[in-house]
Amino acid sequence: MGKLCMEVEKSSPIVYISESLCIGCGICVKKCPFAAISIINLPKNLESQTTHRYGPNSFKLHRLPMPRPGQVLGLVGTNGIGKSTALKILAGKLKPNLGRFESPPDWQEILQHFRGSELQNYFTRILEDNLKAIIKPQYVDHIPKAVKGKVGEIFTSKNQLGTMDRVLEEMDLTHVLDRDVGVLSGGELQRFAIGVVAVQKADVYMFDEPSSYLDVKQRLKAAATIRNILSGDDGAKRYVLVVEHDLAVLDYLSDFICCLYGTPSAYGVVTMPFSVREGINIFLAGFVPTENLRFRDVTLDFKMTMSAEEVLANGNTNLIYTYPSMTKTMRSKTGKQFKLHVEEGQFADSEILVLLGENGTGKTTFIRMLAGLLKSDEQMEAEAAGDQELADSLGAPNLNVSYKPQKISPRFEGTVRQLLHKRIRDAYIHPQFVTDVMKPLSISDIIDNEVQNLSGGELQRVAIALSLGKPADIYLIDEPSAYLDSEQRISCAKLIKRFVLHAKKTAFVVEHDFIMATYLADRVIVYDGEPGIETTAHSPQGLLSGMNTFLDLLRITFRRDPTNFRPRINKLDSVKDREQKASGNFFFMDATD
Repeated sequence: MGKLCMEVEKSSPIVYISESLCIGCGICVKKCPFAAISIINLPKNLESQTTHRYGPNSFKLHRLPMPRPGQVLGLVGTNGIGKSTALKILAGKLKPNLGRFESPPDWQEILQHFRGSELQNYFTRILEDNLKAIIKPQYVDHIPKAVKGKVGEIFTSKNQLGTMDRVLEEMDLTHVLDRDVGVLSGGELQRFAIGVVAVQKADVYMFDEPSSYLDVKQRLKAAATIRNILSGDDGAKRYVLVVEHDLAVLDYLSDFICCLYGTPSAYGVVTMPFSVREGINIFLAGFVPTENLRFRDVTLDFKMTMSAEEVLANGNTNLIYTYPSMTKTMRSKTGKQFKLHVEEGQFADSEILVLLGENGTGKTTFIRMLAGLLKSDEQMEAEAAGDQELADSLGAPNLNVSYKPQKISPRFEGTVRQLLHKRIRDAYIHPQFVTDVMKPLSISDIIDNEVQNLSGGELQRVAIALSLGKPADIYLIDEPSAYLDSEQRISCAKLIKRFVLHAKKTAFVVEHDFIMATYLADRVIVYDGEPGIETTAHSPQGLLSGMNTFLDLLRITFRRDPTNFRPRINKLDSVKDREQKASGNFFFMDATD
């Protein structure tokens, strides 16, 4: 027809494809030797509801979440679907262009677009400078680059609501007031960021992934701090928005939920607000009943499989291994001492043991002892006495180990494909491993990317594939859910469970995401004691008794959703919470109404 369908400019490496001429035949997708083109068909009725678009052939967001004063709005969806874009628009940091990136509309036209909805009044207030918005950023490890000074001084300068003392106590930050922001750990930075936002005076509070780096207890304290923003005289006028991938915390924290669906990095659609239970269930089911639309082929549920104890009771002849009682004393550079006591325990093939405890109780220390990277005090004494045979008998069983560390720092120069080829060549081309591990982790999407350029979530997926691809008897996996979105967490939990069962191996998993931990665990190892000073890792126990012990320490109770069996945290001092505490049932294996 003589019209430009694909335009190549020598000055730019990016080729422009005309979307108005494209009929979606897919010939260019097959012909492109670099797999650089993908064609995604959008529902027709979304065109009039485009809120923002970054440029030609690039990401676009349809609709916006509607915040309500005096309530917490939770946003749930996969990575790259537009959650952070929606927050930027609602904070007034990004002007929505309604899809017209070449000739952006003025504010009068934008307000007209949203007329008749709650967003019209919201944007009017932003324009008149009546609304002040604060965002708790997603990547807290970047904070030390932007913020300098002592924790206490920063809190004092930002304390506009006069709630500093209460927030410092709630967020467990009183012991770091004299420290410089640059020396804080990931968890301390996260609590610092949440606390600093909570003590400031604003109209809109936004929290982007407030639970990363935090343990279960700290997550609930952070949730309580965020909810307390809505208390007080002005609480009913404030807006609070939270993006969170830990569904148990999101459930506990929110008053209503907006789901986001679409294709990551291509387009995202925001649903209307739902009640908390309904919203999370819609996300897990992959079906929006109000729009009669299915956005995911599979439904995610948490039906419990037979536990390892039942498997063994049914006459399964799995090998049983024992590790002895051990003690490990660690000393920091400042001279502080931490002591971990490990009680004797057993584990069997085809079994997953989940380690439950707060940060600083020695979960990673125990994992490293099992991996043979740390020696117990008893082993070191025996070696000092010259008795190597005794030293070997006092350690963990001498088995082949595959270890995925908590912190992943990519040093490999090259692509993901080259890394897999170098480390797990036999596994990553094996059809069974491809089906069980590579496909659920979507490694094919990033296989030709440079390892140094991968995001946190992509690195985590590669690290899990490398760990499971190494032939071993025991798989030690430290925090597999870090940086993953809700959907990836569930797929990851399912593939680890399936892999361990089929390969007849054992896995020890450290996990703070409660939904993932309960799905994975056959048995649990509960930690108690004083974090950072002296703690005890108890012998492995059944899921029900172990969870009850752990939740009793935290003083929280869980029920199960009757639709998809996911664990749900009871609101503090609710009727259900008081009933379960009185009866001593902090956790249920089956769904309860």
